[in-house]
Amino acid sequence: MSSSIDPARRAALVGSSLRALVTATGATPVGEPAGIGTGAAIMSDDGTAWVLLVDRPASSLGGALGWAVRQSATGLHVLASEGTDVLARRAASFMLPIAVSHLDGRTLVPAVARPLTPSEPLPQRHRDLVSLIIAGGAEPVEEHGVLVGEVAGLEVCRVVDDVQTGEVRLEVGVGAHDRETFQLLHGDRPTVEALADVVRAVGAHRSVGALQHPLNQLAASRLLRARIMASPSLVGAGALVGAEPPAARSNLKDEVPCVAREVDGDRIVVCTTGVDLDAVPWAADAIAVHGASECLIAAPARDVLDIQQRLAALLVTPTRFVPVDPLAGAR
Repeated sequence: MSSSIDPARRAALVGSSLRALVTATGATPVGEPAGIGTGAAIMSDDGTAWVLLVDRPASSLGGALGWAVRQSATGLHVLASEGTDVLARRAASFMLPIAVSHLDGRTLVPAVARPLTPSEPLPQRHRDLVSLIIAGGAEPVEEHGVLVGEVAGLEVCRVVDDVQTGEVRLEVGVGAHDRETFQLLHGDRPTVEALADVVRAVGAHRSVGALQHPLNQLAASRLLRARIMASPSLVGAGALVGAEPPAARSNLKDEVPCVAREVDGDRIVVCTTGVDLDAVPWAADAIAVHGASECLIAAPARDVLDIQQRLAALLVTPTRFVPVDPLAGAR
């Protein structure tokens, strides 16, 4: 639907569409549709919650589940025109019965779950630059075939293939734009020296108690993970190491959860910041990737709500939120 439509009118149209879709299945809607983000939700007389997801449906299962739980629904049926393969995969991890249908016009087609994509291996020629990252004072982090250097969870360098020559090199900077600018301004500086300067500057802003700054607002979940890995007792865990997320990050600006796993055992810790209901479905993917028998979801205490605990308790694998002190790692 066009974004130029008045929001109230748009909500009414989405609600009417959902009611018509539910009725077409033979179910009987009860009451008026409720707005849920840009989508809509309604109960049917058999206790099922029906939710029509419109924008970014693949990352909206948590919101749909939250609404269903608040209605004391006995089941959930999610409808969307895209992203249903991801929704179907995550839905299978919950004890609450969840059906996912793909909208083909006005026809509901049972969604087919898409398996998680196996991680790409890191080329050996990229791994050879690990020592360079360490020499510059950054922590080497390998995820989905990409090698970067981080400072308290923030990427400050990345190993790349030169698009012109094909040669492998280490680019310094926070994000692609910053790396490009840094190369133009300081391309003649020794890489280790340049990286060390960036590491010192970033480290000062990502230390516990530092004043608010753009460098400690980026990758907030990974900053939380770094502090928890330094002090695992904050979440009641043993020694932790960083672990791959279920899928590669698309950029540094969008906040997404991250994962750590216990060195001894198969328990994982998912770190998230902000009130993100979809952190629970995201954790379901992380559990599957790492074969975890238990999952702790760590978040700042101010961001942990009762509804999140209720959603976490619905996962088949034992999962719970662990509130963390905002000054985690200060001890």
